[in-house]
Amino acid sequence: MADELTPETPEEEQPKKTHKQRKNGLYPGVSDELAENMRTGWADTELHGLEPIAQATHTLARRDALSRRFPGERLVVPAGRLKTRSNDTEYPFRASTEYAYLTGDQTENGVLVLEPTGPTGHTASIYLLPRSDRENGEFWLSGQGELWVGRRHSLAEAEQLLGIPAKDVRELAEALTEAEGPVRVVRGHDAVIESALTDKVTKERDEELRVYLSEARAVKDSFEIGELQKAVDSTVRGFEDVVKVLDKAEATSERYIEGTFFLRARVEGNDIGYGSICAAGPHACTLHWVRNDGDVRSGDLLLLDAGVETHSLYTADVTRTLPINGTYTDIQRKIYDAVYESQEAGIAAVKPGAKFRDFHDASQHVLAEKLVEWGLLEGPVERVLELGLQRRWTLHGTGHMLGMDVHDCAAARREAYVDGTLEPGMCLTVEPGLYFQADDLTVPEEYRGIGVRIEDDILVTEDGNRNLSAGLPRTSSDVEAWMAGLKG
Repeated sequence: MADELTPETPEEEQPKKTHKQRKNGLYPGVSDELAENMRTGWADTELHGLEPIAQATHTLARRDALSRRFPGERLVVPAGRLKTRSNDTEYPFRASTEYAYLTGDQTENGVLVLEPTGPTGHTASIYLLPRSDRENGEFWLSGQGELWVGRRHSLAEAEQLLGIPAKDVRELAEALTEAEGPVRVVRGHDAVIESALTDKVTKERDEELRVYLSEARAVKDSFEIGELQKAVDSTVRGFEDVVKVLDKAEATSERYIEGTFFLRARVEGNDIGYGSICAAGPHACTLHWVRNDGDVRSGDLLLLDAGVETHSLYTADVTRTLPINGTYTDIQRKIYDAVYESQEAGIAAVKPGAKFRDFHDASQHVLAEKLVEWGLLEGPVERVLELGLQRRWTLHGTGHMLGMDVHDCAAARREAYVDGTLEPGMCLTVEPGLYFQADDLTVPEEYRGIGVRIEDDILVTEDGNRNLSAGLPRTSSDVEAWMAGLKG
């Protein structure tokens, strides 16, 4: 990557220097002639007549609901800042979920502020970095100048796209230090903004804001449901891509599978929604196997847990456990079919008015029955469930909320989530599994090293549920036929 010439400029005018700004540890000077040359001769690129982003009406409704929940208080929701990956390079930026949910914007350094207009009501403003300044050279001398990292929207353009008055974020921190009245901020994303509010906020009050925004995402609006379906549909195509290249994965490693799915995620979406789990053979027994550096062998199973994230940051979360050579062995089929039966019971329990825990309990009951039937546990089944004995091999809960975060609504109160009731518009995963570790001497040898999980994304509807990921087969026979068709 190229190095740019960077003079010493005031800190407020020059974001953190990157490796592109360093050359042998020196910052060469810039001649007056070059500086003057770089100021002029640039075309006007301002965009006019922009259409609002697709979710603009939905983000407005979300801000209105937030305003009603915290009347008379200033609310500050940052997008976050770039984070260092190593030395002077940064991770790709991903805006905080709370900020993106309320604005639809995804740019670093952005901050949404809701200013109270009295006892009730707020005026929303979005604070953003404006276009790079060409007069002072920021656009070509700063590591985050537009010449180096690309054009950003002007404040006027942002207003058209987001439907929110836009202001210069570089003026916000000082303004916040002088702000009066009650304030809440979403913590953990922007240290500069938090520092400006140090003497004005409390952890307890800020946590109430974070919890509210987590619970507000539980019921999805029509835009969100459409985005989740879009994410799932791309994920289905990503799984198809993987099946088509399993022979190449056998010649390399699990990383070929990881890279294949990642290509689909980047072509059709923003990214993967979480680190892909491409677990072949006994690696399937490691719940969060993301090293993806193991062998892919014919005769083994591949547990693929992956999801595409859309450009609006909604993610799918789907798992299939596939026979690498296209056909399950007898013992693999036995375990797979048990997990499928468990998942069927769990999905059937997802409906409005049901307790969130119901689908987990239904799935676990089936798995406990199978473990007793196979002689791995001593019954009766009720005793097994009461003591949680099945958990040696089932390990995890049967699902979670899904949305902009793969484990969405994580800050919600227990009574609103795991002890809560399902409502139409909620989206969750149903993902039972059985995992027999390679070194588990309590099970017959033929079980060892086999891990199976089946996961689908389920939308609660008015009259039951809809499987958003039904485009992928689930029964063992359907999986084999699907794989044969793709390989043929």
